[in-house]
Amino acid sequence: MSEMSFEQMLEESFKTIRNGEVVEGTVIDVKPDEIILNIGYKSDGIITRNEYTNEPNVDLTTVVSVGDTMEAKVLKVNDGEGQVILTYKRLAAEKGSKRLEEAFNTQEVLTAKVAQVLDGGLGVVIDEARIFIPASLVSDTYEKDLGKYKDQDIEFVITEFNPRRRRIIGDRKQLLLARKAELQKALFERINVGDVLEGTVKNVTDFGAFIDLGGADGLLHISEMSWGRVENPRKVFKVGDVAKVFIKDINENKIALSMKFEDENPWKDAASKYAVGNIVTGVVARMTDFGAFVELAPGVDALLHVSQISREHVEKPSDVLKIGQEIEAKIVDFNEEDKKISLSIKALLTSTEEVQEDAEESVEE
Repeated sequence: MSEMSFEQMLEESFKTIRNGEVVEGTVIDVKPDEIILNIGYKSDGIITRNEYTNEPNVDLTTVVSVGDTMEAKVLKVNDGEGQVILTYKRLAAEKGSKRLEEAFNTQEVLTAKVAQVLDGGLGVVIDEARIFIPASLVSDTYEKDLGKYKDQDIEFVITEFNPRRRRIIGDRKQLLLARKAELQKALFERINVGDVLEGTVKNVTDFGAFIDLGGADGLLHISEMSWGRVENPRKVFKVGDVAKVFIKDINENKIALSMKFEDENPWKDAASKYAVGNIVTGVVARMTDFGAFVELAPGVDALLHVSQISREHVEKPSDVLKIGQEIEAKIVDFNEEDKKISLSIKALLTSTEEVQEDAEESVEE
């Protein structure tokens, strides 16, 4: 048997590798665009930036260091120049795919950073494996702008796993709905009619505001926003405002709210404050052909009939009064049960003139 040459012995000392094999190596050099590994072969392995990650323009010196140990897959044993071309990202993607398959089978909740905002959804990456979350599955409410999720960590579950078709679908919506259901159940278990709560204004409409109570929304109807008159809820609330409310009614999963707290009820001491004969000041709030409604306090309106505006004949209130005008008048009728008050400027004028006439008569005498 002939003796082997030194070169042959050296050749025999190196392991053999083949395309597709997973190898482990030690980083012996790293440049911004490539990593060089000692893989125990006669040639070193090269991982280019494109085979390390799908992220563009990554400086590889910031992600690996000399001496690091890493696994990679062989793409080419010989690239024609004696170099072994390796891929890290494809191996990572395969591992990631297996990881996602397990998560799909167990319905594990995953967390990942949103890498891309795409047409119709979001793209996230786990171990170089890509997941698409359709816009309809991003939230439990309509999202007009998905851009706010860029670079945000979000939770989701895998609802479809088909790597052959490169179709891996994530769903965030079902997690939000499940958590909302838990919060709603907990909320309904602890609240009762009459409870005072603080909530956040979630939406404002022409007829009222929806208040997030931390598990369910309650409706604060326009008629329950104040003891006074509210013409437009949007002038009172905006989304994000914190509102102190009490629960007026609970009907299955519907909650009716109110801000008309009894200790602020303007009719509480109305019997003495608006007794017949009292002289009051108010502001003309609205007018009809038969009279003007005067706001004496928020939630307390009184009628000034057209016949009681002046001792002179008045055709219609708008001939002598204006909305927002402050007037002084005498209470001539008070009905607490029906919450009706009648005013008269005429009676006030009559009283004043009678006093003046009495004074003039006493002077003449």
